[in-house]
Amino acid sequence: MSTRRKKYDADFRAESVRLVLSSERPVKEIAEEIGVKESTLGNWVHRYKDTERVTSVPTEDRGPVPWDEHQEALAENARLKAEVEFLGKVSAFFAAKQK
Repeated sequence: MSTRRKKYDADFRAESVRLVLSSERPVKEIAEEIGVKESTLGNWVHRYKDTERVTSVPTEDRGPVPWDEHQEALAENARLKAEVEFLGKVSAFFAAKQK
């Protein structure tokens, strides 16, 4: 038997997070008050804080990536893709050999 997950709209989530951040009450108390599981409300708050951390850096401070770093990242990405492909082939070989 499966249980259906409750869907909460973005406004409700945002208001709940604002309530947690603006008060000094524990997440557990607020979650009980609004009828949400403590872990769910905690996840919303963490997600909000992570988003705030990323967007709080001014765009001009991020700056473009130097061409050297970009080329190095592309080369590393290609190398890693080749490794993943090789490991996939090796694991398929050993899986077939064990049958």
